[in-house]
Amino acid sequence: MAHTVLCVKLKKELPALDEPPFDNDLVKKVYDSVSEEAWRMWMEHCQMLHNEYRLNPARREDQEVIVKQLEQYFFGEGSAVPKEYVPPSQK
Repeated sequence: MAHTVLCVKLKKELPALDEPPFDNDLVKKVYDSVSEEAWRMWMEHCQMLHNEYRLNPARREDQEVIVKQLEQYFFGEGSAVPKEYVPPSQK
């Protein structure tokens, strides 16, 4: 049976991630308090950050930017959208 978490982002009990999504100091905190749905939302946001800031996931400095944004997204004030960002138009 899948376990659930009280999702820190969506503020309700939801299905949890099947397994920890990465390996660093935040892993337990994310695994214990972020739902699958919120993680999907983060992944979309993260993709936008990669594109807008032209981040390279192979560069340690860029990885640190993403980890900081992830922490803000779930446990801080939220991850800011770059001021130049223009969302795709809704169809």
